[in-house]
Amino acid sequence: MPENTFDAIVVGSGISGGWAAKELTEKGLKVLLLERGKNIEHVKDYVNTNKNPWEYPHRGGRTQQMIKDYPVLKRDYPLNEVNLDWWASDKDCPYTEVKRFDWFRGYQVGGRSLLWGRQSYRWSDIDFEANAKDGIATDWPIRYKDIDPWYTYAEGFAGISGSMEGLPQLPDGNFLPAMEMNCVEKDVAARIKQQYSGKRSMIIGRTANITQPRPEQNRTNCQYRNKCWNGCPFGGYFSTQSATLPAALKTGNLTLRPFSIVTEVLYDKNTKKAKGVRVLDAETNKTYDYFSKIVFLNASTLNTTWILMNSATDIWPGGLGSSSGSLGHNLMDHHLGVGAGGWVEGYEDKYYYGKRPNGIYIPRYQNLFGDKRDYLRGFGYQGGANREGWGREVAEFSIGAEFKEAITEPGRWTFGIGGFGEILPYHDNKVSLDKTKKDKWGLPVLAIDCELKENELKMRKDMIADAVEMLTKAGVKGVYERNGDGTMGRGIHEMGTARMGRDPKSSVLNEWNQVWDAKNVFVTDGACMTSAACVNPSLTYMALTARACDFAVKELKKQNL
Repeated sequence: MPENTFDAIVVGSGISGGWAAKELTEKGLKVLLLERGKNIEHVKDYVNTNKNPWEYPHRGGRTQQMIKDYPVLKRDYPLNEVNLDWWASDKDCPYTEVKRFDWFRGYQVGGRSLLWGRQSYRWSDIDFEANAKDGIATDWPIRYKDIDPWYTYAEGFAGISGSMEGLPQLPDGNFLPAMEMNCVEKDVAARIKQQYSGKRSMIIGRTANITQPRPEQNRTNCQYRNKCWNGCPFGGYFSTQSATLPAALKTGNLTLRPFSIVTEVLYDKNTKKAKGVRVLDAETNKTYDYFSKIVFLNASTLNTTWILMNSATDIWPGGLGSSSGSLGHNLMDHHLGVGAGGWVEGYEDKYYYGKRPNGIYIPRYQNLFGDKRDYLRGFGYQGGANREGWGREVAEFSIGAEFKEAITEPGRWTFGIGGFGEILPYHDNKVSLDKTKKDKWGLPVLAIDCELKENELKMRKDMIADAVEMLTKAGVKGVYERNGDGTMGRGIHEMGTARMGRDPKSSVLNEWNQVWDAKNVFVTDGACMTSAACVNPSLTYMALTARACDFAVKELKKQNL
């Protein structure tokens, strides 16, 4: 086989790309894994993983120069000196905001699998059937039964800890032992269950932090350090580096090429299939072509769509996959920033073990089981209880020995929850190529034009009101509203723009994540999503990727691709 020819090419090395590389190599294919950013080696390159706050020049915070250099990152928590190298440069990688969109990207091997919040939930048939029942957008081409075994498979390898709850809107899974709620969370959960007659639940988060060692993966169980976003030398959480990449490399079938910006899929109009991809070397600016039988696009939602829009434009002006008119449309995220908080009396003699990198979850209950609202879909809450630390204000003392003595003891217990709401797939929430603006490498950038609409704005009012009501009924004191903005992108759960569907006239992908216009091109990252649900989506990307890889290899063997 020539040096530039492989059985499969995978574009992007984040959560879904790592899974594609693992699955395809383990099935015997020679795979080229392309990543636009630098390499990050497991353990070796986690340079800040053991640092304490006082070891950073600015205690892990941000400087005025950083604020100037990162006009987008500064809008939220990603701008900090702890892991700034793992967030994409606003200067090198600009984009056009027709309407404000906070796009936080991770351009390195592992992508945002090194940075994600690790909350891992299954969708239910309530979610897969929602578009059809509501007459919104287009119907999903799959149902829960189609993806259920792949959820089980993905959970089994990634390692998802969680509790069995028997909730129809949040299916149980193949879980490792759950992390434990602290004493305040347990009491609040019991009161919520009692106050709402079991119609609302508060459970421990389902997280991709392993609670039992995985010696076969060289992973040690979570150490409760809560430094996940610095990289975990123990492999305590799922990432490309800790799990899928080692599995792929073990096969001897993987070639990893960092600093490789894929600029287009190479399309053969005679065979009506892709024949490979074109790569711009991010360090030398030289161009290379690589060839393969199948291509998996996993560059993250908006970058995958950018690649499709930049491909086969001599045949389709809107790019590969644009024949339906859906490419670039139906951009979704989760809207957040609203909820409630307060403090809890008592429990002064109680504390918790370590720094649990996980919180509580209140699953969706709106527009379900007789709970009817004046909008479609719903939301869940994430949050938890903690004791105030040394940084708190002590009302009686602001200086001196008494102040120092007071802050050597933990403060009162606080409790807070924040909502994660579903955004509907709207055709006019879209992205397009802005050829008037170029990035560092002279490539056109994306223009993003999307916003929350009436359905989400109505939902946000309930996300606040319900949070205040629940905490008050659960005995939390001094309950106050959290009322942040709902800027799209802030959830870092971009979805849609190359959706799955049943009809090539209204979707970009079929039920197996194949591009209708080129059946040997697969998209299994967030771009494929037909709706957004209200739960974190990464576990669904894993399951869809494993499912599509299984299908692709079987089709290859049948010579159908």
